[in-house]
Amino acid sequence: MSLSFDGRVVLVTGAGGGLGREYALAFAARGASVVVNDLGTDTKGGGKSSAAADKVVEEIRAKGGKAVANYDSVEDGEKLIQSALDAFGRIDVVVNNAGILRDRSFPRTSDLDWDLIQRVHLRGSFLVTRAAWNHMKNQKFGRIIMTASAAGIYGNFGQANYSAAKLGMLGLSNTLAIEGRKYNIHCNTIAPIAGSRLTENIMTPDLVASLKPEHVAPLVLWLCHEQCQESGGLFELGAGWIGKLRWERSQGCTVRQKNQPMTPEAVRDQWDKICDFTDATKPTSVQESLQSIVSVLPQVESEGEVGANPTAAAASTLGINPAEAVGRKLPPSTFNFSHTQCILYALGVGMSTKDPDHLRFLYEGHEHFSCLPTFGVIPSQAAMMDGGLSSIPGLNIDFTQVLHGEQFLELYKPLPTSGTLISEAKIADILDKGSGAVILLDVNTYSGDELICYNQFSVFVVGAGGFGGKRTSEKAKAALPPPKRAPDAVVIDSTTRDQAALYRLSGDWNPLHIDPSFAAMGGFQAPILHGLCSFGFAARHVLKQFADNDPSRFKAIKVRFAKPVMPGQSLQTEMWKEGNRIHIQCKVKETDAIVLAGAYVDLHGASEASSENLTQGGDLRSDLVFAEIGRRIKDVGSELVKKVNAVFSWEIVNDGKSAAQWTIDLKNGSGSLHKGPYSGKADVTFTVSDKDFMEVVQGKLNPQKAFFSGLLKVKGNIMLSQKLEVILKDYAKL
Repeated sequence: MSLSFDGRVVLVTGAGGGLGREYALAFAARGASVVVNDLGTDTKGGGKSSAAADKVVEEIRAKGGKAVANYDSVEDGEKLIQSALDAFGRIDVVVNNAGILRDRSFPRTSDLDWDLIQRVHLRGSFLVTRAAWNHMKNQKFGRIIMTASAAGIYGNFGQANYSAAKLGMLGLSNTLAIEGRKYNIHCNTIAPIAGSRLTENIMTPDLVASLKPEHVAPLVLWLCHEQCQESGGLFELGAGWIGKLRWERSQGCTVRQKNQPMTPEAVRDQWDKICDFTDATKPTSVQESLQSIVSVLPQVESEGEVGANPTAAAASTLGINPAEAVGRKLPPSTFNFSHTQCILYALGVGMSTKDPDHLRFLYEGHEHFSCLPTFGVIPSQAAMMDGGLSSIPGLNIDFTQVLHGEQFLELYKPLPTSGTLISEAKIADILDKGSGAVILLDVNTYSGDELICYNQFSVFVVGAGGFGGKRTSEKAKAALPPPKRAPDAVVIDSTTRDQAALYRLSGDWNPLHIDPSFAAMGGFQAPILHGLCSFGFAARHVLKQFADNDPSRFKAIKVRFAKPVMPGQSLQTEMWKEGNRIHIQCKVKETDAIVLAGAYVDLHGASEASSENLTQGGDLRSDLVFAEIGRRIKDVGSELVKKVNAVFSWEIVNDGKSAAQWTIDLKNGSGSLHKGPYSGKADVTFTVSDKDFMEVVQGKLNPQKAFFSGLLKVKGNIMLSQKLEVILKDYAKL
């Protein structure tokens, strides 16, 4: 049966002549709708003309095919894909074929020679493919061809720029094959040899004539057909011959011994073994590549000297097993701090004595000296940074591929300005996102027995997906988009050149934020700002704009880290008020790039905050509730005794000290309420802070959650606590 492309839409770049023209004609002849892209430049990238693309479109239409022309540069990838969508409504196949030459010996290669080649070949292929990717992903079908070259695979004199770009396209293709696997998007690379404008000046006329483009097109059509399941392949072809390439690696040799330094002399002495391809291995993935190195480590430690690399015998050491990891607890971490750490953190997130409102967070002698609410991430981050994740069974991951994806923080009371905090962390869930895995790490932080705050770290592990796990979890704290209207407030704040150097003193010592060479390894031109530093900037913007810098009004914050910030750039926080929830979006002002997305801050209402201020003055909010309960007992006490038949004693705590005692007797007579010590015996005794008591009464805190998190302590017949609903819900409506 012949291969048909009926209903498929194909984009071919550089299709005005040579190989591209042949691809376009071949796809159209088999029923595809074709977008013929050609900028109409010469072989060096100069000039511009629509004639080449128009001519190919005319040829296709003359034969009864469907085609449209596109004259945009491949650097305008979105425009190319939009042409396909406008003309045919979809995009199924992208053949990245456009190219130019600017051959020079290496020392004569100018910046322009280098940049133009990279822009057309590598960057152009990236931009066109990226524009098509989500369309292919949504329709669960896509086929992509990258055009490499023998020069990229083997090198070639006078083509350093061209060789680098072409091998770069192979790396891009290999990664897209991995990321696209789950969505039926296949990506392959060809290295064709054919007569074309680019080869006519470096081959003899006879050779150009014999290496026909029509001897290359059949492989491209097969790789792009829905029947073909090949992906991640590299093929050399020409004159009707096709060959597949793969990497080969020698068995290698380990040249160090236990407790001995590794020397260049040892490398020299084992050089023949290192380069011996007898019984060579053929790794096909990063995991297979890494396992050879990792598998050597225990043998060096146990045996001293290792000979040939035991690649073939080694099992893969990387992988994720959610069934084994989820629910596991990390070792608890202890955080001792004084007012110094609170002040250092405030400076790290941009506070300054230039603003008088900031002094309460910067001066320990201030009458309202406080700790910024987002300092709550600092005690908890040690659970992740001290290597705790590496101790969890089922989490065999490459920690160089770990990224901080999202963060949620909730405070249960204002943070102390000094003391000792204990953080307990566990793996809440693990999600399979295809291109990577998401680990949800829940961290509860305590001051003594009192829960102070809760953090959820969402950690993305690049390349660790594909293990067959679920994609979503009800345990994840969801990010939320902002309202579709103009923001209610915008604050612009400049970071300093030393912002990351200052923020790291709060405990995040990752060299990515200070060491230029380490940042370069991560693909950054310079060290980047910590995501949690931007997080702190945005939170304090909300606190000032909508809460008068009152930390007691801060309840929770959620953010998704979208893009990095460079120290010295300005942060622009856009805010939308929806009740007590402030939606936020943070951008880099200079570039308009969104760096914090799907974010929001939840505040306590102003009335709640004022009530809390009364509490600090000595009055307890719970007194009002018990007073109302007392009045209701006088009215319907006999009825309550019949329903409840129990004695409840309450110890209300404020600032860690016992502040009041109440006893509700709904067992004897017609019921009664006592304040102070109770001479009788209570069936159940509750110990809870004044604030948490009010949260329970107002329905903001589930009693079971309060109990299991240690906020509510219960002694006696715990089953009787179920009858509290009768008292607190029906008879405490203030």
